[in-house]
Amino acid sequence: MPILQVELLKGRTVEQKREMVRKVTDAITETLNCPKEAVRIVIREMEFENFAKAGVLKVDTK
Repeated sequence: MPILQVELLKGRTVEQKREMVRKVTDAITETLNCPKEAVRIVIREMEFENFAKAGVLKVDTK
């Protein structure tokens, strides 16, 4: 059973996440030859204050 974890900054709509899990599930079932019912996806969303790039918090670059 494939289990995927996707980490995103907050701000995506439910529709965007719905489409993403559908397409990712399709890709997994095609490449791993498994039923879609076996695919699990965990979406973890983080606040902009909890992510940094090049030493700068994302909240400071908005």
